[in-house]
Amino acid sequence: MEFVTYVGEDGDRAGRVIEDAIYGLPPHVRLLDVLGDLHEAGESALRAPAEVVPLASVRLRSPVPEPPTVRDFMTFEQHVEGVAKLMDAQVPAQWYAAPAFYFTNPYAVIGPDDDVPLPPGCAVFDFELEVAAVLGRGGRDLSVEEAASCIAGYTLMNDWSARDLQIAEMEVRLGPVKGKDSATTLGPVLVTPDELEPYRAGNAFDLPMTAAVNGVTVGEDRWSNMAFSYPQMIAYASRGTEVRRGDVLGSGTCGGGCLAELWGRKGFEAHAPLAAGDTVTLSVERLGVQRCRVVEGVAPGPDSLRASQGPQS
Repeated sequence: MEFVTYVGEDGDRAGRVIEDAIYGLPPHVRLLDVLGDLHEAGESALRAPAEVVPLASVRLRSPVPEPPTVRDFMTFEQHVEGVAKLMDAQVPAQWYAAPAFYFTNPYAVIGPDDDVPLPPGCAVFDFELEVAAVLGRGGRDLSVEEAASCIAGYTLMNDWSARDLQIAEMEVRLGPVKGKDSATTLGPVLVTPDELEPYRAGNAFDLPMTAAVNGVTVGEDRWSNMAFSYPQMIAYASRGTEVRRGDVLGSGTCGGGCLAELWGRKGFEAHAPLAAGDTVTLSVERLGVQRCRVVEGVAPGPDSLRASQGPQS
């Protein structure tokens, strides 16, 4: 089944997608509320829809506009290798030991056609083509086998990245924060695992992933090229803590799925950073298409953020 969240006359609405129509769930019922039993919710919407609207007539939001958490992993070796070249490095041995991740900003989640402002102070803006799993139930210290049953569905994800801010702040050894928290695009649809089962291969599904800027393809990969599986990611995330319904776990960038990898392999002359007016189009077969326009953002504030002690230059 496929589900969306869309803007209705009375605010956000959720519904099941069949061909070109949305069969609405009852008002005020969010996808987050029914992730634990999407099939029952979908059958109910088909039997007695609260409304039926053409898919093309509505503005789509993220399927889960307010996820409790968003974790982003790094599971495509080609991407890790390519970005490492940008830093004149190699894939670290630790990458192979466990599916590493960081927490990104759940407040920054936007819809699949929303404009994306340039982050304050950013001059090297980039996109990242990913697929996220959305959890239908949670748990603590889950095994890989247990984790597999936690997945409610999958959705297309773009982890927008201010590379210059990211590189500067990671010198402090705390990982990316302001370089990553301006926007995360999710959607257009949430697709249940059974819909994708015919394509299962490797650690995911044998479906093409494509990234384009202003209509020109800049990267392609197969979803099945993940080196870690989603159950492995979930099990690791739950180790010593808990994951919950609605949590979003991104795959990390696919091979060729960002400009940073292109710069690492071919140099900065291979493609300019994203600028206001550029349109980024990301697609994964069976998960749909995102088309987002980069727009001007706000300038950094005049306040000094320097430490009161230590080097000032």
